[in-house]
Amino acid sequence: MYPQEVLEQLKKYIPPSKIKTNEPMKDHTSFKIGGPADIMVFPSSIEEIVATVEICKQNSCPYFIMGNGTNLLVSDSGYRGVIVKTAANMKDCSIDGERVYGQAGILLSTLSKNVIEAGLEGFEFAHGIPGTLGGAVAMNAGAYGGEIKDVLKWARLLTPEGDIKTYSNSRLKLGYRSSLVQAEGLIVLDCELVFKKGDRKQIDERIREYTQLRKSKQPLHLPSAGSIFKRPEGYYAGKLIEQAGLRGKRIGDAQVSELHCGFIVNVGNATAQDVISLINYVKDEVRDKFGVELQPEIKVVGDMGRIKV
Repeated sequence: MYPQEVLEQLKKYIPPSKIKTNEPMKDHTSFKIGGPADIMVFPSSIEEIVATVEICKQNSCPYFIMGNGTNLLVSDSGYRGVIVKTAANMKDCSIDGERVYGQAGILLSTLSKNVIEAGLEGFEFAHGIPGTLGGAVAMNAGAYGGEIKDVLKWARLLTPEGDIKTYSNSRLKLGYRSSLVQAEGLIVLDCELVFKKGDRKQIDERIREYTQLRKSKQPLHLPSAGSIFKRPEGYYAGKLIEQAGLRGKRIGDAQVSELHCGFIVNVGNATAQDVISLINYVKDEVRDKFGVELQPEIKVVGDMGRIKV
């Protein structure tokens, strides 16, 4: 457990109802994996995020900012420090014509529903992507030919120095599953997206098409963290894994999905170490057979055996 003084300082700025101790991370990740976090904070304002980060820094306390835990693998031993979960309360959204404002913690599923109901097009790709807007900006999330960089106007960020700055789309250097947010350790607070008016019937049709594709090709019935690997240039990770004969490969209760080989699923009570071991096994097999180095897309949190690079 992290020093009691960190907890006491947090309570001066954060209502006690928004702070938990020894909180099981398996209850906050889509993988359903992860030991306890010493302290977990559920901020409802930018001021509370800033205060939490500042207290952690002053006390040399490790901290990690998460959205809804859909892209995380948390250590079986948990996290020694403070986890800040934005998805719980940082989820305000407003629409003014073709401009859409959203806080970092709003779920993409909720935001896309609001955008669609406003008759705006250009966000259909995000309808089935799990996770939050903040995480989507950090990773430049995308699907079916669309990406966050196509619709983002600006993002307000907290810098490692404690400053709040607004970055334009171009300044964020949004690339394939990459951004300045990740490269410089920035924290997304809120942002504005811009769309255009569209035909509601065509929008709904695209949503139905994408939803059906996801249901038919992704193991949505089992806990996972989405696609485990980034797409290698010139290849598809799932196809390489399948061609390596790894469909259904299992270590403990972690398994290469039988429906989509780009996913690793939790078929029971998988541990984080099960997942790490399977990731490393898959990487080795694909490298040996095809000479392609797969790069994980998920974030690993806490102390555990590292993914081979």
